[in-house]
Amino acid sequence: MNTEELKSELETLIWRTATNLVHGGKVAPVQFMDYMLGALFYRFISENITDYCNKLMTESGVLDADFANMKDDVAGFGRDQIVNAKGFFILPSQLFINVANGARNNEDLNTTLANNFKQIEESAIGTRSEDDVKGLFDNFNTNDKGLGATVAERNEMLATLLESVRDLNFTKYKESGLDVFGICYEYLIKMYALNSGTKGGEFYTPGEVSYLLAKIAVAERTSINKVYDPACGSGSLLLNFKKVLDARNINEGFFGQEINVKTYNLCRMNMFLHDVNYDHFDIQNGDTLKNPLHESDEPFDAIVSNPPYSVPWDGDGDITLINDPRFSPAGVLAPRSRADFAFTMHILSWLSTEGTAAIVEFPGVLYRGGAEQKIRKYLVTNNFVDTVIQLAPNMFFGAVIATCIIVLKKNKKDNHICFIDASKEFVHEGNKNKLSPENINRIYETHWNKSEDEHFSHVVTIGDVEEHDFNLSVSTYVELKDETEQIDIRVLNERIAQIVNRENELRSELDEIVMELETEMV
Repeated sequence: MNTEELKSELETLIWRTATNLVHGGKVAPVQFMDYMLGALFYRFISENITDYCNKLMTESGVLDADFANMKDDVAGFGRDQIVNAKGFFILPSQLFINVANGARNNEDLNTTLANNFKQIEESAIGTRSEDDVKGLFDNFNTNDKGLGATVAERNEMLATLLESVRDLNFTKYKESGLDVFGICYEYLIKMYALNSGTKGGEFYTPGEVSYLLAKIAVAERTSINKVYDPACGSGSLLLNFKKVLDARNINEGFFGQEINVKTYNLCRMNMFLHDVNYDHFDIQNGDTLKNPLHESDEPFDAIVSNPPYSVPWDGDGDITLINDPRFSPAGVLAPRSRADFAFTMHILSWLSTEGTAAIVEFPGVLYRGGAEQKIRKYLVTNNFVDTVIQLAPNMFFGAVIATCIIVLKKNKKDNHICFIDASKEFVHEGNKNKLSPENINRIYETHWNKSEDEHFSHVVTIGDVEEHDFNLSVSTYVELKDETEQIDIRVLNERIAQIVNRENELRSELDEIVMELETEMV
């Protein structure tokens, strides 16, 4: 099997395990997400700590190093070193494998798990990793009655969950070099988003779109200082920078803010599971527009984001916002009912002079009037808009509309804007559309080269956009291909004449048949 086939097989394995746990149970698949993801995360950090400790002991001359079977009091001597390196500490008795092996006979399993999670988080108190680890297991409520009406029923479900995750055989996938836990976690989040209806898009952006955004934001550089997403969800956009650049080439790491607490926890777990250490990410929980939490870290060299579409915000209802340096340059605030351009202005404000931002936008921001038109005028006349890309419909979970991407830069060398109509660049996967590698390459190369491609892309000047009242809709500038069937009137007339002649022949034949029948009847 090649790498892609192994990856597909691994994804099938993890999803089959997750759905098998739910079938016949009382917990809906979407509700069960927290437990499946939490158990997978628990196994990952346990194995990560175990491998690290065994490596340390082996390098120190310990024969047959086996952290998982050490006594807790002996293992505790290395606590400080391990916390400094990994961000937390787990006693051997608290390791996933040991808890899972004894789960079926543990009448206090729910309490054991809750205490273990608490102690893992508390191991980071007073250290540099405290904020990165605090509350990581909040989504995993071991006493949730949704797992069962009684403690015994809940423990039965928890034991089955732990054993199922324990029995996942990842050996051949790890040996092939796959990022096993990262792939499993990302796929589970994707599938839960797909099955959670309208709310799926709140925490997950399709990987292909995320990759395109990261590739655009990297802009052919081989390394970047730091990357940022002001509405980071589960972190899928940020983590695609690893695929484009490799984490080692993102010098100061990954920065993001998320307003939803549960999704914020998912994002931090996702960082760990993709082997991004605590000292290489800074994910914060809060409202980015009202209380941005990375002011001491901006500006950023690469920003990607898929902010919530047209959500309400304080806008001009808060008199302090018009003086906020993030929003004031445009001279007007985004409408209270639609915060899309508030996120855009925030992103532009925190973008470095040499940076690139790629933002998924609701299509209405491209053409609506009022305050949004004034903000577009500010963006265009100051030469911040580099490219506008129209995507195909039905790519995002919970949204069938055709969204767009706006690319912003502060260091443009010309006054040109490239418009790309990628509305037909997709392949079908299930009941969704997705970008294929070929689609991504065509879009990216056209953006990067600012190339003209009839019915696909067109490059205009700021003056051209001004003539269209700062309308940024792609359809305004890229001519649609006329797919109406062209009819040759001469050929059509000949065909009609042939049909008429044939009708006359058939009529004559029919008249002869009728006459013969009448003659026979006489």
